[in-house]
Amino acid sequence: MSLPARDSRAVPRTSDSADDAAELSRLEARLPLLLSMIAGMVDSTGFFTLGHVFTAHVTGNIVLAASVAVEGGSFHWVQLLAIPVFMLALATVWLVAQASRRHGPSLARLLLLVQFLLLVALLIFTVITKASADRVGLLAGTAAMIAVSAMACQYALLCLAVPGAISTAVMTGNLANAVLSAMDLLSARHRLLPQDSTPLSRSLGRLLGFLAGCVVAAAAASLAGDWAWSLPAALAAVAVAVR
Repeated sequence: MSLPARDSRAVPRTSDSADDAAELSRLEARLPLLLSMIAGMVDSTGFFTLGHVFTAHVTGNIVLAASVAVEGGSFHWVQLLAIPVFMLALATVWLVAQASRRHGPSLARLLLLVQFLLLVALLIFTVITKASADRVGLLAGTAAMIAVSAMACQYALLCLAVPGAISTAVMTGNLANAVLSAMDLLSARHRLLPQDSTPLSRSLGRLLGFLAGCVVAAAAASLAGDWAWSLPAALAAVAVAVR
């Protein structure tokens, strides 16, 4: 007699799982281009207004730190601080995700909101304090750490909530996949890449999105200074609204 009750409870769970899977698939298709543009804008705006700090491309800061350690020379303290701050921000986002008990699309929307709030806080802080006026000062360094934290949130979002998506900020992998996928398409023989590898269109979309974000942000930083941060904040708002 208890079997029908168990079956009736299982149906909603199955339906919810199917809905989550469908929504996650939509997010995987629609978010990466926006996130790539946001990452490009944050990286470019930070580089031009906050003392040549890579706020989305943390590897660049590691290279700069290693170069100075070996060859000596001047080094911007923010470039070194960005590395542990990025790690701390990732750990914090993980704790937020665990505490929320969310997963899949629900977690993705929470972390998209966190990214948006961080970028809005960054915009308000830089405009009020005019952080770009002293690009090696404390205010610029603080702004850079907020930007690094926003990008850490984006990285964590992809790893924790949208695991099927490829990176929207590390372009080396996307470029490599685009070239290899193009070679496979042009080849008259059998393909060498696995069947489940990332399609060429997806890698190109991320590359072009990141590049467009960099170019637009560089122009905005030149023309509008600290107000250039309004562009990634606006796109982050659009990302929150994506369904």
